[in-house]
Order: sequence, then C-alpha cells, then structure tokens
Amino acid sequence: MLNVETLSEGSVTQQVNGRLVIETEGQGFTEITDAVSRWVFGTGILNGLLTVFCRHTSASLTIQENADPDVRRDLLTALDRLAPREADYVHSTEGPDDMPAHIRTMLTDVTLSIPVVEGQLVLGTWQGIYLVEHRDGSQTRDLIFHLIGA
Repeated sequence: MLNVETLSEGSVTQQVNGRLVIETEGQGFTEITDAVSRWVFGTGILNGLLTVFCRHTSASLTIQENADPDVRRDLLTALDRLAPREADYVHSTEGPDDMPAHIRTMLTDVTLSIPVVEGQLVLGTWQGIYLVEHRDGSQTRDLIFHLIGA
C-alpha cells in the first residue's frame, strides 16, 4: 500500500530568481548548501521547488554525502577513470582538461531540483549540495536559482 502524506499546502504562488558566483580553486567539490539555504530562507517562500542551474559545460552540480570527505575523493577518482585527461580527444583547443571536463559534466548534471518545506531545503541527513569543478585551474562559476512556491 502506498502512503502519501501532504507536507504543506500553498496559497499564492510566487517566483524568485537569484544568482551565486563561485570562484573555484580547480578540480574538486565546493559545498554550497549553506549559501543556498540562506538564500531560500531570505526569499520568504515557505513551500515550493528550487531549481539550481549551473551555466557552464565544464562544471556540474550534485547532491552528495557531506559527512565523509572520502566519498568526494572517491568520486573524483571514479570520474578520472571514466573521463581520463590523457585520452586522445579531438577537442583540445582549451587545454587537455577541457574535453574530460565536458564528459564529466555530461555524466553528472547542470540542474538540480530541491523541494522546500517550511522555508527549508528538503535534503537527507547526510546530503549536501555541491558545485563540481572539472577543470584543473581556478574558474569563476555562475549559478542561477529559481524558486517557485508560496
């Protein structure tokens, strides 16, 4: 039997857009959970759906465990195996790390959808929101937020 519970009901729908610019330090995970949570709370929207969009083809977004840093290290190792830098790629005009970065972005994603209930992101106990930088050098990354709800 399927048991579905109503967590909240909205009244007047609102939409709010925001932007977060992140300076990365090269390949790796940058946790953005707190910044996203603060922005959501500041909108005054209590219940709705947040979309986070990364405006780049060589960086991505993920929701992943935020308790043990070994998880992120192992994920980077797995991405290195799936899209190695030393492969013989045709596209190389932006450097040897660019094509693997595009592949890694395709394997992960550039958009996340996260429910918001009572002004809080509905994430699991060990879940955090991360920007994943796939390039070796530092980059400026632009994320767009769209929250719809009441």
